[in-house]
Amino acid sequence: MADTTDIKNGVVLKIDGQLWQITDFQHVKPGKGGAFVRTKMKNVLTGKVVDKTYNAGAKIETATVDRRDYQYLYQDGDDYVFMDLSDYDQIMVPGAVVGDSAGYMLENQNITVAMHDGAPLYVELPPSVVLEISYTEPGLQGDRSSGGTKPATLETGREIQVPLFVEQNTRVKVDTRTGDYLGRVTE
Repeated sequence: MADTTDIKNGVVLKIDGQLWQITDFQHVKPGKGGAFVRTKMKNVLTGKVVDKTYNAGAKIETATVDRRDYQYLYQDGDDYVFMDLSDYDQIMVPGAVVGDSAGYMLENQNITVAMHDGAPLYVELPPSVVLEISYTEPGLQGDRSSGGTKPATLETGREIQVPLFVEQNTRVKVDTRTGDYLGRVTE
């Protein structure tokens, strides 16, 4: 058992048999009354976000989550195959666990997989990735009705909004958390 002083971003708590990851926390010491910790937690499996407040010094149960670096190898039906970079063991992660992250994963890319009791919980991508635009319409000069953006399909099949000047076969940097275009990459 731990207490509220152990609360940090990324810590996984076990509450009523479910795993919740702390995404944000704040220690509050009001002028009157006892101190408390205000947290924002995300359910590891469902993605539901809730706010919860703990009194200072309250006992909490933390869960052991093993985060390891894996290399994404390939997709096998609905599952994704990853290889552990330390011992070369391969694991299969269900598509439901990978979720929207699949639209930003390329083969042989290094990705962090979080495991609890041998079961994969979620995958962590880098904050941004470089992908190639496989298809986009040519942008018309002077067309500002769409706010200066147009849809573009990435090499992974995911569709994002890009500025009008971006052309097909251009390598772009994409934010994996929001799916936003961050800029062109010239190499």
